[in-house]
Amino acid sequence: MKKLSALLFAVLLSPLALAADFVEGTHFEVVNQGKLTKTPEIVEYFSFKCPACYRFEPLVEAMVAKKPANVKFKKNHVDFIGGSAGKELTKIYAIINLLNAGEKVTPALFDAIQTKRKTFPELSDYKALFVANGIDGAKFDKAAKSFMVKTHTSQMQRNTKKFAISGVPTFIINGKYKVITKSIKSNEMFEELVFFLVNKTS
Repeated sequence: MKKLSALLFAVLLSPLALAADFVEGTHFEVVNQGKLTKTPEIVEYFSFKCPACYRFEPLVEAMVAKKPANVKFKKNHVDFIGGSAGKELTKIYAIINLLNAGEKVTPALFDAIQTKRKTFPELSDYKALFVANGIDGAKFDKAAKSFMVKTHTSQMQRNTKKFAISGVPTFIINGKYKVITKSIKSNEMFEELVFFLVNKTS
């Protein structure tokens, strides 16, 4: 009975023990010495041209499903992979956000680029993918020309520069902490580390 109690005690404490083992410089970095964001947030910097980002998608989806309701999750596309196509994809992701098409279009676009090796020489090629995944073509055209998409595209570019993002996927937590992704050994560790940083107050 004592052995069983000890085992249960150890299991209950294991998440706390793991969280206590996260070390600055090994598992995360401080990238902003200022205040934390007013609302807890997780921001993933990514590119549709990034194979590692594509492989990370299941981990990210599982983590987002478990995050507290008050924690915001955002994705920020970066320009620096894929040349001119990478820059165009930042605009395309802004269109995805404006049309609330993430659930339909993001996985389809990732699959087209990373699995099917499809290229999109023209804006009309992206439009065709949107339409194939249930998005109205006229809404795509309107969004592509909108000031809101232009503004959101510029904001993502500024965010990338602000946090000196040079590789993806990169996760910035509460505008202050960057996850060192190479330290992650499992799905569980990824979630524990992200939520540890979400709750970190200093």
